[in-house]
Amino acid sequence: MFKSLIAWHPSPYLLLVLTTLFWSGNFVLGRAVHTVFSPFTLSFWRWAVALAILLPFVWGSLSEQRALLRRHGPILLLLSVLGVVNFNTFVYIGLQSTTATNAVIMLSITPVLIVALSFLLLRQTVTRWQALGILVSLAGVLAIVARGDVQALLMWRINAGDLWILAAVASWALYSVCLRWRPAGLKPLNFQAATMVIGMIVLTPLYGWDLAHERFVAVNTATVASIGYLALFPSILAYIFWNRAVAELGANRTGQFLHLMPAFGAVLSMIFLGERLYAFHAAGIGLIGLGIWLATVYGRKSG
Repeated sequence: MFKSLIAWHPSPYLLLVLTTLFWSGNFVLGRAVHTVFSPFTLSFWRWAVALAILLPFVWGSLSEQRALLRRHGPILLLLSVLGVVNFNTFVYIGLQSTTATNAVIMLSITPVLIVALSFLLLRQTVTRWQALGILVSLAGVLAIVARGDVQALLMWRINAGDLWILAAVASWALYSVCLRWRPAGLKPLNFQAATMVIGMIVLTPLYGWDLAHERFVAVNTATVASIGYLALFPSILAYIFWNRAVAELGANRTGQFLHLMPAFGAVLSMIFLGERLYAFHAAGIGLIGLGIWLATVYGRKSG
């Protein structure tokens, strides 16, 4: 199944649309089950099941490339921590106390963070318009974090969940930039499986901490279905699609598609969670969208 998926060559833009839809579902489902699963438990079982699905398809190939895996262990560890462990666990921690709508809107700032990190790490040129775009997008995030209340910012009355989401966004932006150092000879599914294995090694003691504190989860249709969705769609398919799109289009162009997530996420949140959009959401979306355009479209034309 997955080998035929790798042989499939659709437009990278279609892959990015599907990826953002799957990831939007991850945020909505993460919020829906936040009282059922602790963040560490949800992250652990998501990746454990995803790895169990993927490993039979790649075990032989992984063995063939074990020398390459050992040689590139440090970069695989970095990518796993950033993209598998940090991003998802931070998101689930954030969704304990913030809405899925807030989370997916704030994730859309990723493109401008990628531009900023590309400048800091790769010394890629940043024009004055791109710099302005970064600042405008950050203003949009602040509008959402403060719920449109300037006084909340001045008094630092900020929801801790929103800060965790911002930490997740920063981790994902850094992951996207660091993908350029992904081992060139490593097969896509082997790369995915290797980062999952490393992620599970990191997550296991965190899950053990949950068990030690008797944070157990009932096994029923809802919990099994939730883990099944998270394991297959946002964990395997979306990562394969995203990594292929980054390889074909580059991190900066790929990152622009994350601003589809506010649309997908808001609609899914309204349908399944009964969440609402407020004026501060509209203001934040407008500022983030303008910032993305300045940083990734107008900024390149004017550079």
